[in-house]
Amino acid sequence: MDNKLLQKMSLRIQRAKRVLVVSHIRPDGDAVGSLLGLGLAFEAMGKETQMVLADGVPKVFRFLEGSEHIIKQPKSSYDLICTVDISDINRAGDVFEDFDQPDINIDHHITNLEFAEFNLIDPDAVSTTEILADLIPTIITPISTKIASALLTGIVTDTLGFRTQNMTPKAFRSAATLMEKGANLYEIYQRTLIRRSFEAARLWGAGLSRLEHQEGMVWTTLTLEDRESIGYPGRDDADLINILSSIDEADIALIFNEQSNGHVKVSWRARPTIDVSQIALSFGGGGHSAASGADFDGNLDEVRAIVLEKTKKILTNKRKEKVT
Repeated sequence: MDNKLLQKMSLRIQRAKRVLVVSHIRPDGDAVGSLLGLGLAFEAMGKETQMVLADGVPKVFRFLEGSEHIIKQPKSSYDLICTVDISDINRAGDVFEDFDQPDINIDHHITNLEFAEFNLIDPDAVSTTEILADLIPTIITPISTKIASALLTGIVTDTLGFRTQNMTPKAFRSAATLMEKGANLYEIYQRTLIRRSFEAARLWGAGLSRLEHQEGMVWTTLTLEDRESIGYPGRDDADLINILSSIDEADIALIFNEQSNGHVKVSWRARPTIDVSQIALSFGGGGHSAASGADFDGNLDEVRAIVLEKTKKILTNKRKEKVT
């Protein structure tokens, strides 16, 4: 980490009395874990802290201690704004519509737009919580068991249980340290990666029934009607994208997830050596080379046609590179 940046961040944090911490819409384990880990650390310093997720906390992460204090909109004033696991300020939803520029932006996405005054971005980290596992004890507070549990949740979920290509010895060491601080790896693994609700399983069934395959691409669609008829409470894909990415024929896997108000969320997963982050960025999204997403304003069928065509070009160009 940049020592000068850390010194400036530390000074700003020390001066603050009321802190706002925000993460992204449709929150995953790294969003919830980094928000909760940093928020609890600020509380341990004695700061008045608001932890905000515009979409609230998904049921699967509500076992984390302190998650019941996460709210959907700020309720009072603040003198320090921190964002975590957000590559683009628009990913915060409507939280920042009437607010100023964030003070601190902590993230691990290579597509981060560095929108804050202080930007701590490490694309080599497997999760934003891995960054926080170093940052919190360095300039904020010692890591307690509940902070460790939140941070380990981010590492476990963003690496699919230490299985992604970007896993590093450092990430394993961070996980081990968090376990030494009291985080229960077995519980986190079971609750976030293994166990599924009945409704999530039915949503998988709806998506798998529409599975399509063409020239290295595997994709499916989830509709608003699917979630409503099944009674699935979230706006996400219940991690179905990870199932699609395991299919042998899927050099790139995609899910087209219909949202309300004429929006479509698209998720990409790619094999090693294929970079889907730039295609997501070209559509106003972002993420990692192997896992990215974007939100579209438009009709489901039209969005699917446009995205599949552009994604197909990536695979075509990749094959040409291999030939030459």
